[in-house]
Amino acid sequence: MPEQSEYGAGQIQVLEGLQAVRKRPAMYIGSTDGRGLHHLVYEVVDNSIDEALAGYCDDITVTIHADGSVGVTDDGRGIPVDTHEKYDRPALEVIMTVLHAGGKFDSKSYQVSGGLHGVGVSVVNALSERLEVEVKRDGGVYRHEFARGEPVEDGFERVRDMEEGESTGTYIRFWPDSEIFETTEFAFSTLANRLRELAFLNSGVAITLADEREDADISDAGDEETFRYDGGIREFVAYLNETRTPIHDDVIYFADEDADIHVEVAMQATEELQGSVHAFANNINTREGGTHLTGFKTALTRTVNDYANEHGLVDDLDANLKGEDVREGLTAVISVKHPDPQFEGQTKTKLGNSEVRGIVESATHEKLGTFFEENPDTARKVVHKAAEAARARKAAKKAEELTRRKSALESTALPGKLADCQTRDPEEAELFVVEGDSAGGSAKQGRNRKNQAILPLKGKILNVEKHRLDRILENDEIRALITAIGAGIGEEFDIDDARYHKIILMTDADVDGAHIRTLLLTLLYRHMKPLLEAGYVYAAQPPLYRVRYRGETYDAMTEAERDRIVEEKCDGNPDQVQRFKGLGEMNPDQLWDTTMDPENRILKQINIDDAAAADRMFNVLMGDAVEPRKQFIKEHATEAEWVDI
Repeated sequence: MPEQSEYGAGQIQVLEGLQAVRKRPAMYIGSTDGRGLHHLVYEVVDNSIDEALAGYCDDITVTIHADGSVGVTDDGRGIPVDTHEKYDRPALEVIMTVLHAGGKFDSKSYQVSGGLHGVGVSVVNALSERLEVEVKRDGGVYRHEFARGEPVEDGFERVRDMEEGESTGTYIRFWPDSEIFETTEFAFSTLANRLRELAFLNSGVAITLADEREDADISDAGDEETFRYDGGIREFVAYLNETRTPIHDDVIYFADEDADIHVEVAMQATEELQGSVHAFANNINTREGGTHLTGFKTALTRTVNDYANEHGLVDDLDANLKGEDVREGLTAVISVKHPDPQFEGQTKTKLGNSEVRGIVESATHEKLGTFFEENPDTARKVVHKAAEAARARKAAKKAEELTRRKSALESTALPGKLADCQTRDPEEAELFVVEGDSAGGSAKQGRNRKNQAILPLKGKILNVEKHRLDRILENDEIRALITAIGAGIGEEFDIDDARYHKIILMTDADVDGAHIRTLLLTLLYRHMKPLLEAGYVYAAQPPLYRVRYRGETYDAMTEAERDRIVEEKCDGNPDQVQRFKGLGEMNPDQLWDTTMDPENRILKQINIDDAAAADRMFNVLMGDAVEPRKQFIKEHATEAEWVDI
């Protein structure tokens, strides 16, 4: 029997107010890394978007200030400032300091809202070292200030009267707490992706992102962009297809606004093999799908088949088109606005309302069917594309190519080139996917055999953006990776079977290494996306230089860092500066010390917070269209990381 410790009423902790948020921040914002940091901005902006959905806000401005704080301004009604009857405090203070306090729990103030948990802005306040609010409403300008969630004494005041013609609105500025977050540096591009998405989803609302920083180390510091799309999700689809080749000119669009649940769909078929379907509920990117996506997919397949059969377009197939045939190369955005959405989990990535499926299914079947009858040329092109996909699928099956898929997925034998680790606990196990046999040999010798597995890959794997799954599975290196991970591929992928919870891509810091890493990421994104969504995928960042001086060793990732080390650590006169031209040049000890040892290594976690932007970027980098890729390289060449030419 273990020694009993005291357990009584005195051991029961009650976390008052916002203490619970500071104690367990990840419960409220998902994580305390960069993803959680940016989530703070989204929570504040969501309040402004809710004002826009209610018809009271047209302009939103997000500013990254020079001191690292972020300010969000809108021209909505302004947060209420009158005294709250229950708390005998200004309503503004209650909203900022009490969890689940807000005007979104009935439909009187907001018919539709994304922030239905009511914890958003109070959580931002709790996790900020400092937060300031300025509200313009009821003829006055009011201010309040908070420190780590607590109101500053005498912080609430009416500053002045509003001037004639001055618009109402809210301004919130917050300084993230460095005691909570691993980093407090905001990325302009990350915020821009989400704000652009919100502008697409809320037609007519102008959202400006401005960066006042002048830091030379931040590639997009000082940038400013305004997003406004009067065409809404039609423009969203056109934007996603800028890097694809559409097979019909018009973006198909329809909406159902008759019921309380508002449904919008925009779609366009392309020549690509990869589909790009994104579903949103109350502006929230439901990456795991849900009832709205299921309803759309079901009705889409049914409607295309109805039209194809009625007009005799697929008589040679002897069977209906499958959903995967219809969605091949299809770009679509589905957006629903619901007065009472039920999201599965705190992260709100799957819509659970059962009634939504029938509503979306009915709207899609009726309105898409009508569109096809009124636009037969477009309808025939959509059917022709799906029929092509079906014929390719059937031809592959006839040629028994898909038996390769079966063997790749069901083989219990691990690939011979894999040096597996001893642990069988996926949470402890790490898989290093290494470029080349030479580096693989060093990694195998230098690793910690207990929890580090090594899989060397020879050459460059197939670019999966341009091939169907049967062709992809002919590639020996891809089959080895699938088997090593152990979770399958495509629609049969099951993340619960993954043998490693850290998959680390370890390639050279040169152009070829960057290309190999991109090829691997394209494979993972297109066919094993749950690994990225779960945060299991990382890129190793090996150093380019090793500097020695008087018995000390320093590693540098860039030339600038090397020069700084030489100047500051070596008095300008180092004993040795070693240039690593590739992982294969490192001996096992060096590879362990610089790139594999958890105590010293630098890993970059790869995630896909903005799935639409990631989808578009993979198509830019790996798709058939050359011009968008050339343009991207011209615009971003100076920002490239890790690449040494």
